[in-house]
Amino acid sequence: MMTKFFVFRNMTVERFFSDGEVSFSGYEDISTFDTSADLYVWFYLAPLKANHHAAAAEISNYLAALNLVLSKIPSDKTFVALTMATLFDIETVTSSITLRNAIEEYNHALFSMTETFSNLKVVDFQSFLNLYPKQEWFDWKYYLISQMAINPRLAVPFQNWFKQQMKAINLKRKKCLVLDMDNTLWGGILGEDGISGIALGGNYPGNAFQIFQSYIAELGKQGVILAACSKNNLTDIELLWQSHPDNILTGDNFAAYRINWTDKATNIRQISDELNIGLDSMVFIDDNPSERELIRENLPEVTVPEFPLQPYMLPDFIKKIAEEYFSVYSLTKEDLAKTEQYKANAKRNNLKTRFVNMDDYIRNLQIELRIEPVADISLPRVAQMTQKTNQFNLTTHRYTDSELRAFLNEGAQIYTLSVKDKFGDSGITGACIVRMKYHAGAEIDTFLLSCRILGKKIENEFLKIILNKLNSEGISIVSSKYIPSKKNMQTADFYENNGFKCIKSENGTKYYQFELKNPIDLSDNYIFIK
Repeated sequence: MMTKFFVFRNMTVERFFSDGEVSFSGYEDISTFDTSADLYVWFYLAPLKANHHAAAAEISNYLAALNLVLSKIPSDKTFVALTMATLFDIETVTSSITLRNAIEEYNHALFSMTETFSNLKVVDFQSFLNLYPKQEWFDWKYYLISQMAINPRLAVPFQNWFKQQMKAINLKRKKCLVLDMDNTLWGGILGEDGISGIALGGNYPGNAFQIFQSYIAELGKQGVILAACSKNNLTDIELLWQSHPDNILTGDNFAAYRINWTDKATNIRQISDELNIGLDSMVFIDDNPSERELIRENLPEVTVPEFPLQPYMLPDFIKKIAEEYFSVYSLTKEDLAKTEQYKANAKRNNLKTRFVNMDDYIRNLQIELRIEPVADISLPRVAQMTQKTNQFNLTTHRYTDSELRAFLNEGAQIYTLSVKDKFGDSGITGACIVRMKYHAGAEIDTFLLSCRILGKKIENEFLKIILNKLNSEGISIVSSKYIPSKKNMQTADFYENNGFKCIKSENGTKYYQFELKNPIDLSDNYIFIK
């Protein structure tokens, strides 16, 4: 469905918005706006006034206007505000900071407002302008003819940049960065040049590879899953990890790695299976053109960017990769602990091989389940899961945190599932959205679990607890749906297996009902935390 935008502006910006159905306010006009819009944008540019004090006063008025608008926009509608930047100014008194201070205070106030208005998302417009020389930002001809302050030559680049910002806001990013090693994480070939012979740290080009590694390590801390896929001897790599003073990425940074002589397509498939993530959520970096082509041909779902020709290009390269594929507006607690969570999952899988009986394996894990109503702090995590969870997602509805707040305002119930066991805390890894339809009736709109906790029958207990909660509230009929996708086939019979009756099937979508009579017994294999 096409998104309806409404843009508040103080100058002409029409050319800079092309996607969706877009309407605009009058210049500095906040008196009327489209109440049916899906998304609101505040795009106020620095006033073009020779007098800095007059410009500063006008900027202060913009803040007052924004506060008023935000108080009128429903909290369930996403509101994006772009920061302010100076496009043109004449500075003859070089010590004067009046205008600069006004803009800094304006931008600081935008970020402060996010604490009051949860639907407000602030995007740094200056980061876009910095991509181009200052003389290209503004053209008096267009401003004088049509009051268009930004050079229209930047319209298409801005559209692409703004789409990327919206992806970050909507939590749509790749999950995993898969890395080659030789001539990728360091210069040279470890097996031939030895640890002392590779270029890593020190002078150029080694310093370029060290900086490259440092930015990749930071991505790992921000919730990007790091994996390694290298044709090498594992013992050589492990020795480098232990002994090279300038190496940053070690086995501790990687959630999974395949360091062997098997072809890389096979290895990447195995990494995908081990981490239980889709190939389309992976980005593969390799200096070797033939290896890149192998992955493109055999695993077309994997994103394979071109590798820079020279080491000094590596910092700009990882900046592009990070911003294009891994940008996210904010991080959750689960993002910050992602690598450790995947490592803990590997330990669980190793333990599983020691048991013949599944119930014995589950009891040995000492799994703790906590199901509770969503809170302000956990709402972004639920939105993130609706955007990213594919395999165990019965309907694959994608929601923003603003849309989830709208459901809550309409009386819906949203529950989170947190899972912990003896190997670690997986955090919030499940969610259920229940919408009330009529007296004594409810519908499960969304039921999903992260792939990290699958294979331990947790989903069944989660559903039982939701049904028991509804039963205690006087709900007698629960309806639900299974909407097939390319990735959720494993859930096709989930509701039947849990006692739901399929009442209709159309084009692959199955419609269910469950009659609530008595509380449902829970398994004694789990510890239920209240």
